[in-house]
Amino acid sequence: MRGLLRRASTAVFFVIVMLGGLYGGKYPFVILFAIITSLCLWEYFNMVLSRYHKRDRFRVFLGVAFGLSPFLLASILQLDLIVRYDQFVILTSALFFPFIFLAFIYELFSKSDRPFQNVAFIVLGMVYIGAPFALLDYIAFDNDKFYSNTVFGILAMTWMNDTGAYLIGSWIGKTPLIPRISPNKTWEGSIGGVVVTFLTAFALCALFKELSLTNWLVLAGITAVFGSIGDLVESMLKRNSGVKDSGSLLPGHGGVLDRFDAFIFVLPFAAAYLLYIR
Repeated sequence: MRGLLRRASTAVFFVIVMLGGLYGGKYPFVILFAIITSLCLWEYFNMVLSRYHKRDRFRVFLGVAFGLSPFLLASILQLDLIVRYDQFVILTSALFFPFIFLAFIYELFSKSDRPFQNVAFIVLGMVYIGAPFALLDYIAFDNDKFYSNTVFGILAMTWMNDTGAYLIGSWIGKTPLIPRISPNKTWEGSIGGVVVTFLTAFALCALFKELSLTNWLVLAGITAVFGSIGDLVESMLKRNSGVKDSGSLLPGHGGVLDRFDAFIFVLPFAAAYLLYIR
């Protein structure tokens, strides 16, 4: 009972924070997802980089800074904080490149037995987490327009896909999906998640007029496919790292990356589609 109350209170707090960031305006939106991106990166690097020496903590900070830079650059562009191309090039050089070169320089003196593996993990963090969240800015902003409902819809479909898969899989699931990666996930649950995702798309179309029903259904298909893959990829990451959850920041729910693993994989494909139809 105590665990259930803790899980419920965490969920309520999480929803309030998310809604406040989504509908509080452009700057609260950017701040919210900058924090989420940083926390996802923090948990990722704590899983893949060694944590046995003080020097390893510096690698984590370096990785978070490098991984966050694409989101910051995209936000600056989409909010029109810089209008001149030469200024953007200078800012990109100042924000992006020093971190990766610093990683190489640091490994020269860290006495690590796997220097290039450490640098590779840092670069992968930017590709796996930083770049997809940067594309979120292109979903949310288009000149002076702010598509908060579209972002909410993609988030809602992502989480409903996961919830539907869990509930239906727990009820009638018998056929393992990929047992070597996630033994509890089943084909029945995955199909149930797809159905729930498309039902959510119909509800979103009734609530919001930013997109047509066809577009919501296409996004539902993207979410159902790539959200499920993203969840499995993070399960593979956790199994490789020997951990159950990516972190413990959300009591009863695991880590922040556990909540956004599917969303991260959905973002590149959702952004590509939305940019195509706008």
